[in-house]
Amino acid sequence: MTERAPPAEVTVWDPLVRILHWSLVLAYALAWASAETLEGLHVAVGYLVGGIVALRLLWGLVGTRHARFRDFVRPPREAIAYLRALAAGDPPHHLGHNPAGGWSVVLMLATLALVVASGLAALEPGGAGEAAEELHEFLAGLSLFLVLLHLGGVLLSSLLGGENLVRAMWTGRKRAGPGGR
Repeated sequence: MTERAPPAEVTVWDPLVRILHWSLVLAYALAWASAETLEGLHVAVGYLVGGIVALRLLWGLVGTRHARFRDFVRPPREAIAYLRALAAGDPPHHLGHNPAGGWSVVLMLATLALVVASGLAALEPGGAGEAAEELHEFLAGLSLFLVLLHLGGVLLSSLLGGENLVRAMWTGRKRAGPGGR
């Protein structure tokens, strides 16, 4: 009986992607925790979230291979096909983000950009501030829904795909697919 070698791992996500990801996780959690009680901290963390989102958007255009949007934003039909395969319990392996995960990234970044913009508008004195605050709260709720959906997708993809995606986002390394890709 021969032992099989563990599947090869390759670096997928560069340090900047991982730092921005986990910084955004922490800043987002702090923004939620401070929303009702610590306005000064909430505003400061909101600026931080805005900066992280801006850097991630820039890195999505000029960054490393798997950081670039063109690498993981696939046509909607591919995201739907991936979700169908996931529902059937047989999701295909993707070295970078899977097609559904790619859309998750785009939707979360876009929503967070709008959350920050509406939060800034809410700080302006006058009637627009109140309407912006209501929009900000709605968008914050939408962002929480997207985060929970993302976490569910990560958990489901990890379980059905046999790969710890949280570990992969921490280390930057994933199991190589056929041909080392």
